[in-house]
Amino acid sequence: MTAAASADHADAVPSRRVGSSGLLVSAVGLGCNNFGRPGTRTETIEGTRDVLDAAIDAGVTFLDTADMYGRDPGLSETLMGEALKGRRDRITLATKFGHSGRDMGYPVAGAKASRTYARRAVEASLSRLQTDWIDLYQLHTPDPHTPIEETLDVLADLVREGKVRYIGHSNFSGWQIAEAHLVAARREGIPFVSAQNHYSLLARAAEREVLPAVERFGLGFLPYFPLHNGLLTGKFTRDHAPADSRIMRQRQHVWQEAPWDALDEYRAFCDERGLTMLEATFGWLLSRPALSSVIAGATSAEQVRANAAAATAWSPTAAEIAAIDALFPLPDDPGARI
Repeated sequence: MTAAASADHADAVPSRRVGSSGLLVSAVGLGCNNFGRPGTRTETIEGTRDVLDAAIDAGVTFLDTADMYGRDPGLSETLMGEALKGRRDRITLATKFGHSGRDMGYPVAGAKASRTYARRAVEASLSRLQTDWIDLYQLHTPDPHTPIEETLDVLADLVREGKVRYIGHSNFSGWQIAEAHLVAARREGIPFVSAQNHYSLLARAAEREVLPAVERFGLGFLPYFPLHNGLLTGKFTRDHAPADSRIMRQRQHVWQEAPWDALDEYRAFCDERGLTMLEATFGWLLSRPALSSVIAGATSAEQVRANAAAATAWSPTAAEIAAIDALFPLPDDPGARI
């Protein structure tokens, strides 16, 4: 691809602010949890480089990973560090630390948001990513063993030292978002600027407490699994599922238990407007208040380019948003939706 063509593609994906901060991200982001994942094309450096090349060329420059991603802990970051050599200034890089469900080998029992753990984690991520700074450093899951004051203090130190530019969190509940914001404000500290939570048309529980808290406290919202493991891309029907998809490899229940009546109506809604389901889903997501970037995973260059094109394919009217919302209503029972 020529430099001129690359620039044309880059202009296609708009930038958005992350909440009230000064951090700008591409409206479509790339979730990097597939890098180093066994059984995918991006398990290798060649596959990872192909996807990252396509993303940057298409203007998808917000890259979101975590220290735990990959066949071996840290492999996603390691592959990215190698593939991004010489291009660090072209991307906005986010990573996470402190997931409660995976051992990273640091000798800290339990407290994964503590001062000691955060410092060990950030140095390891910087080394694997081959960079001097992380644009957005996120606590992956809440840590019940560490006071939020301690976590905010150590992250603020990392910002002042230039190792981290902004801080965010993932999987916080509404009350935890409020507590963290109020603690930072009371102590005149550096606040979190973003919240990353599970959210899609088929998983709307964040609308109960998380999204109101995000809006109230001026955070940017970064949904993960926004395409519901690919179920909202249009590639799946009640009678067919791609055999090489993550759903069929690891989460077949997502396909088997999907609300196919509603999804068929959604497909008809898209067909009436000459849209793909992918384009309509991105349009709906980007219409959500406080949403900064749709972080979508990919294992091929074609997927990345399709996601980038969907960023500007369709802007729904208020009536169309209401029609989509009616197809996938927020259930009364928080556990009712897959």
